[in-house]
Amino acid sequence: MNLVRQVVAYKNYFLDFYTEQTDNAQAKIEWTLNLIRVTRHVPEKYFKHIEGTKGLYEIRVEVCGNIYRIFSFFDKGNLVVLGNAFQKKTQKTPKREIERALKIMEEYSNEK
Repeated sequence: MNLVRQVVAYKNYFLDFYTEQTDNAQAKIEWTLNLIRVTRHVPEKYFKHIEGTKGLYEIRVEVCGNIYRIFSFFDKGNLVVLGNAFQKKTQKTPKREIERALKIMEEYSNEK
C-alpha cells in the first residue's frame, strides 16, 4: 500500500483526546486517519481547510451522531501533523478551539 501522506501526532494534544474516546470512536478516527494516509484527493467530508486560516485543516469524524474534529496542518508537503481535537456540539467550530490549534501550529514551527 502506497502512502500519499504520513500522519503524526504532535506532543500529546491529540493523543490525550484519543485515549478518552470509546472503542467505536477510536476505530472511526483510525479509519479516517488511514484514509488521509492513502487517498490522494481526500473528500472535504473528512478533511477540510479552515477558512480564514493559513494552513489549518480539520479532520472530520462522525460516529453514531457524535461529531469530532481533529485540527491538523502540513509540514514538508506530505506530513500531516495532528494538533488538538474536540467533540463538536454546535454548528460552528468554537473560536477558542481554532485559536488553540493555531497556537499549537505556531509552537510546532518554532520548535523545528
